[in-house]
Amino acid sequence: MEQITDIVRLETRGQGLYEMTSSVRQLVSRSAIATGLLTVFVRHTSCSLLIQENADPDVQTDLNGFFRRLVPEGMDWLVHTTEGPDDMPAHIKSALTQTSIGIPVVEGRLALGTWQGLYLFEHRRRPHQRDVVLHLIGEK
Repeated sequence: MEQITDIVRLETRGQGLYEMTSSVRQLVSRSAIATGLLTVFVRHTSCSLLIQENADPDVQTDLNGFFRRLVPEGMDWLVHTTEGPDDMPAHIKSALTQTSIGIPVVEGRLALGTWQGLYLFEHRRRPHQRDVVLHLIGEK
């Protein structure tokens, strides 16, 4: 079994989805692993990971709008407010989504569907540097 670990640093500009599919595909291609599993893990508690459609940007618009309505800022019952009004809602959004995703590697390629892309979902309003750990294990 071969193993490769890498870290991708993403610069976000605030809330939204940031596609990282090409960076992940490059790692898989460089690895020469034919069959395996890629684990993608984000090291932060106020953003998350999604596999989502990457063809129509309206999907991103609708997802952002849905989460803004589902977990709005300014809920008066929140206790954790020292890092700003968007911080606790960001933690809740992260808890509702995922911080780790497993993607199979088949015939040396990510087994994503035709219209699927891998995204970092930034839940904070201000820009951040986000570290995403990629761990690929498999056979050549």
